[in-house]
Amino acid sequence: MNPISRLLLTTLLLFISSISTYVAADDSWTVERMMEVKQVGGVQVSPDAGKVAYVVRSAVMDAEKSEFSSQIYLANRDGTDEYPLTQLEHSSDGPQWSPDGEAIAFLSKRSARTQVWIIRPRGGEARPLTDAKGGVLSFRWSPDGQRLAYVATDPLPDGREKQIKAKDDARIVDQDFLRSRLWVIDVGQKSDKPEPRNLTTGELSVSSEGGPGYDWSPDGKSIVFAHVTTPVADNWTKSDLSVVDVNSARITPLAQTGRAESTPYYSPDGRWIAYVASDDPPSWAYDSAVYVVPAAGGPPRKLADSFDHRPELLGWQATGNDLLFRENRGTTTRLYRLPLEGEPQGIGHDSGVVSDASLNATRTALGFSFQTADQPIEAFSMRLDRSEPMKATQINQEASQRPVTRTEVIHWQSSDGKTIEGLLTYPAGYTPGQKYPLLVVIHGGPAGVFTQTFVGSPVTSTSGGRHATTTYPVAAFAARGFAVLRCNIRGSSGYGKAFRHANHKDWGGGDYQDLMAGVDHVIELGVADPSRMGVMGWSYGGFMTSWVLGHTRRFQAASVGAAVTDLVSFSGTADIHTFLPSYFGGEPWEQDALYREHSPISHVKGVNIPTLIQHGEEDERVPITQGYELYNALKRQACPVTMVVYPRAHHSIQEPKLLKDAMQRNLTWFDEHLLGNQHTGAR
Repeated sequence: MNPISRLLLTTLLLFISSISTYVAADDSWTVERMMEVKQVGGVQVSPDAGKVAYVVRSAVMDAEKSEFSSQIYLANRDGTDEYPLTQLEHSSDGPQWSPDGEAIAFLSKRSARTQVWIIRPRGGEARPLTDAKGGVLSFRWSPDGQRLAYVATDPLPDGREKQIKAKDDARIVDQDFLRSRLWVIDVGQKSDKPEPRNLTTGELSVSSEGGPGYDWSPDGKSIVFAHVTTPVADNWTKSDLSVVDVNSARITPLAQTGRAESTPYYSPDGRWIAYVASDDPPSWAYDSAVYVVPAAGGPPRKLADSFDHRPELLGWQATGNDLLFRENRGTTTRLYRLPLEGEPQGIGHDSGVVSDASLNATRTALGFSFQTADQPIEAFSMRLDRSEPMKATQINQEASQRPVTRTEVIHWQSSDGKTIEGLLTYPAGYTPGQKYPLLVVIHGGPAGVFTQTFVGSPVTSTSGGRHATTTYPVAAFAARGFAVLRCNIRGSSGYGKAFRHANHKDWGGGDYQDLMAGVDHVIELGVADPSRMGVMGWSYGGFMTSWVLGHTRRFQAASVGAAVTDLVSFSGTADIHTFLPSYFGGEPWEQDALYREHSPISHVKGVNIPTLIQHGEEDERVPITQGYELYNALKRQACPVTMVVYPRAHHSIQEPKLLKDAMQRNLTWFDEHLLGNQHTGAR
């Protein structure tokens, strides 16, 4: 080969190599690609179990929009014949098949308020069924399909809108609540605008803590419902059950005890009502069980305990001999069958994460979403006379074809011998024996739990239309070369009652030891470089990150999100004033020393770890003053600190542009402080 040919060949090989390198790099996970992953939920199986309706939620970000849009799709159980049922500019959610399978009702804000709409499965024009002035929160078909029960928020009192426009709208705290009322409307009559009837009045607010808060009797004559006196976040502990006669609106108490009762379901024959009840008195790290009570009234009977003592009840099977529930178990979330006599039995998937599960109208099949750490969320269905779930969608097919790095469940011993579990995600290109920078992520709660959700998703869990977002992009971290450890420290759900209560009066104690033992374990595995470590967390995870700042110098960078930093001021300003007394055994003035000793702000002296603070400006759960307290304490000590405020955001960030910003800032922060890469900006 002559020199010119050799030069051309070498140039060509270098060019091909550069293309291959570029393609490989271009295929890696970024924050932008994570935002492209869609959420699949609201899965509803048709009465004949042949079709599946589901909701696809995707981020919309353009020059003027930053929102998540939800649309309803239909498909056969095996995934064939898939098509969108709604395609308008406004989101649609919460589909429910009519009992005869001839119509689908759903929620949509196509007018000033969210209302119930109805459409035929093969499409056509949807028409509204309700015109609730305060907007509809949820609905349920009657067994005969002729009526709908729905829950709507009270409208503003007469004259209030005028006062608001005139800016003469002083407000008294804890008064003039807008309660949630139960209504019924006849959808079988020929009138275009059937008249709804209000079934609840006075100091009754229909609640939906943990799932649907009401259910029709099989004969359609009564509705059992859960209720509280006021709709404030703290009041879930006072939830009771009552039955209302649909014709007369006469209400009869069913279960009113010191426990918090919720999610009632009639048995197929109407003789029994199953429900979930908490411990007595209810605690924020609550323990619960399934009970059954005669529908006509009488003493309730407790069924067998579930593993984690926190079952999410789904309803009865058609035979009336078994109930179904969903529950966390370690890093998985599973489906279970609970017989009236006997212990719970797992059904369906025994790994991964099941969410948004629901029974069809004939109680013969379940619809649910399912995902694993390396496979994105999709819709599934399962006939209850069989055990094998069937995949119905390929919504995230593109994301499933982009490889993610390996995530494995690991275990270690804490300082007191407790076995702790966590998820370790390996960095891209991992080579055994080579040490990598380690990022430690701490979940909220404290009774949250890290499960095997898809690491490429910006949403960590979905249930009942609620979506928990994450500002910590695990897949993007791993693509940048970080190992990521997510620890289920004591206090987490999924490991039983005793483990969940093991952090009472001890935030920052045993849980901190669990965390640091996990870090040591990953170092001993030869994965982590102890000279390059970062730590982060949101809510209680932010508390723990703030605590870490004041108790060790082993980390080189930190990110604190929506953190509780001062237990005393938090207890006086949060919307859940009973929360800390439940964990610390008394009010701040009763446990002053305990509150102050366990406040991160009490240990902030001398902190010099570069810290990023992120907080929603409208956060009522953990008021933004908690973030400012930490920011100012670090700033006044010349600690490198940056605080980012997210306008309109409450306790989690729900606007896509702001969520993307928060994730990218975290990626950039640890990239700069642990890898030494300099960036021109956080975006």
